[in-house]
Amino acid sequence: MAKIHIDKLAANSVEAYLEYKRIVGEDDGGRLFSEDEYKKYKETVVPGRIQNRLYVSFGVPGQIDCKVIGPETTCFCTHRYKQHRTDYEELPKERPVLLPCRVKGCQCASYEYVHINGSKPVRCRCEHTTSEHKEDARHLCKKCTHCTGYRSPFTCGCGEPGYTHVTLIETREERMARGHPVGRAVPYAAMGGLTGFSSLAEGYLRLDPSGIGNTC
Repeated sequence: MAKIHIDKLAANSVEAYLEYKRIVGEDDGGRLFSEDEYKKYKETVVPGRIQNRLYVSFGVPGQIDCKVIGPETTCFCTHRYKQHRTDYEELPKERPVLLPCRVKGCQCASYEYVHINGSKPVRCRCEHTTSEHKEDARHLCKKCTHCTGYRSPFTCGCGEPGYTHVTLIETREERMARGHPVGRAVPYAAMGGLTGFSSLAEGYLRLDPSGIGNTC
């Protein structure tokens, strides 16, 4: 088995790039910021991100978080959480808070998780996939006329049907009031509800109804 060896300078460069991507996310539009742009970004965006972080989870209201959303978690619209608006200079007073998709042409008004079966979203009761339903809030099917909107017959690991689950977007204070972890302040983009390694596990595997535990 071949081994790849890189010197300390190269290793530091790789780590610096990874740190850059964790902080900037999709905000550079695919073009790396200059040193000055990066410095200004960290000075202007990061403080507000830390202060106004929004936590995103998916589950049945009043029960465990069946899924905690992270940067790479896919939305109903097929785009990832990090491709949605995740930063606010000032938190909206209206509820629910909306996190619209930023991909050009996408009609998704706010991030919305759907159950995954293997690597693919669960089909609607009309037997069509999420991509065959409209991205807007009603999620009408584009393939059939009898479907009144996406509704999953899937039974979650928590024992409840898919259609009883909701995507919850909440502030630090709102999440703490529910007795769920908020983690330490981090400058990284689109962290969603991730607060530790246990966040990566499905809710029924974490077996932690309160959510309080080791946090990052």
